[in-house]
Amino acid sequence: MKRQARAAILHTMNVRPPRRTRRFAVSLVVALAAATSIARGEDLRIRLNTVGYVPAAQKRASVAGPCDTFRVVSEPGRGEVFVGRAGPPIHNADTEESIVVADFSEVRTPGVYRLDVPGVGRSPPFRVGTAVYAVPFRTVMRGMYLWRCGCAVSATWGADYFTHTACHTADAFLDYVGGGHTAKDFAGGWHDAGDYNKYVVNAGFSLGVLFQAWEHFGDKIGAIHLNIPESGNRTPDFLNELRWEVDWLLKMQAEDGSVYHKVSTTRFGGFVMPEGEKADRFVAPWSSAATADFVAVTAMAARCFKPYDSDFAARCLAAARRGHAFLLAHPQDHRADLTGFSTGPYQANDAGRRTWAAAELWETTGESAWLKEFEGRTTAEGPKVDVVAGWGNVRNLSVYTYVMSKRAGREPALVDTLTSALVATADGIVKTRDAHGYARPLGTRYTWGCNGDVAQQVQTLHVASRLHANPAYDGAALDALNHLFGRNVYGRSFVTGLGDHPPMHPHDRRSGADKVADPWPGYLVGGGWPKPTDWQDAQENYRTNEIAINWNATLIYALAKFVSAETVR
Repeated sequence: MKRQARAAILHTMNVRPPRRTRRFAVSLVVALAAATSIARGEDLRIRLNTVGYVPAAQKRASVAGPCDTFRVVSEPGRGEVFVGRAGPPIHNADTEESIVVADFSEVRTPGVYRLDVPGVGRSPPFRVGTAVYAVPFRTVMRGMYLWRCGCAVSATWGADYFTHTACHTADAFLDYVGGGHTAKDFAGGWHDAGDYNKYVVNAGFSLGVLFQAWEHFGDKIGAIHLNIPESGNRTPDFLNELRWEVDWLLKMQAEDGSVYHKVSTTRFGGFVMPEGEKADRFVAPWSSAATADFVAVTAMAARCFKPYDSDFAARCLAAARRGHAFLLAHPQDHRADLTGFSTGPYQANDAGRRTWAAAELWETTGESAWLKEFEGRTTAEGPKVDVVAGWGNVRNLSVYTYVMSKRAGREPALVDTLTSALVATADGIVKTRDAHGYARPLGTRYTWGCNGDVAQQVQTLHVASRLHANPAYDGAALDALNHLFGRNVYGRSFVTGLGDHPPMHPHDRRSGADKVADPWPGYLVGGGWPKPTDWQDAQENYRTNEIAINWNATLIYALAKFVSAETVR
């Protein structure tokens, strides 16, 4: 069992078959997990947030078994602290279960507890405290550092040591962009997901979410020490980590202002460590989606880094201006020519991205031309706020920036329209949460990477709460975390290394290739789709068990909202 996880956020699964067995015997792993729970007197039918709860929050569990009364007992003394009566049985349609809800919100005293249900069993331990999300936040942010490409990385997690040497230092060849088989420096950045390629479109969305986390919660997360190579300089570690990705993005801009779409092998590589992937990597031709995302995030970087490194901020803004000038000169949606590549396409329409680029340039500079462009595009596209945002649809990110701006000059009618749309969407998320047996804010919507969508909804809920105070928004945001950390049909955490029975076999080449029994920590897996019961904790199942920078980014935002001043140094 991981010592750090046990001490800080209770415990993780303590029966782990060898890696060679894990790849081919998923059913055995599931059986062992259940057997482990039984041996500990726990029952996975009691489903709650296995990381914990902040004291003032609503605390509820979903029980997929007979439950009339329940009690909360403290650990390790097992003294009874609360006795409650469960609600009536409800049918949860998407999981096809009869469940009851146990509400123990009255338990507010910091400590470690279990839920005890007569006739069913007891839950895994969970913590109540103001700092329950400090370790998860730091761990998931450290996951971004461990994704770094082009350098060696290392981390100790409990008794495990994770490391790889410098990788992909020869990025990348210019064959597909007219430069012949010659190399140019495209080193750096983050590996995108369970593979080692690097995609501008997904990097753009991920950085957009993370820069908004900084702008919304910098007072909470700015002092958190991440123990990365840059720690101790004049820049907060959170921004230090983002800069690693921004530095790579700046290399992806061509002299004319356009932005190359990706750096990639021609086909996905095998399960080897990053430094063991020796296939040639190539830069792919430009796309207007990549260019617009680049403009948005370099404009954000310019204003976020200005207090700490004005020269770097100026460089970012100059790059954003060049990219925007190119977009103006090339107004048509332009997809990258990916002939020859079978790796992730990340092709997307650029319309909402051009709108986002204009919003961020205006917010950074205050120049009215970009405000006019944003407002004109938003009106033409139809001012609205979607239930979720993602790499394929960044519209919401531009709305968050616009409605929260303190700059003068906005069109009052459009501000009112977008504010109303945002609040209506947040209200709809709350209603969806209320109707679901596991209080899942995304309800019965299941798509590729839907766990990331659950986390992303916290952005809409937070911005809505800033504009229109409603305690239900924070409650739904916390329920997003509750779902991801165990209040789900599996009764398991969806984040490697965190909570109870976390994923052990993510679709992650490092975890599949190294000699460590545990997977690399701090990564949110995609989740079950098209049905919630379709998740498989299997390395081969990239459709439900892959990891990706965009899903981690949304989880980081969701956690940042609830990180208290009692952070991990």
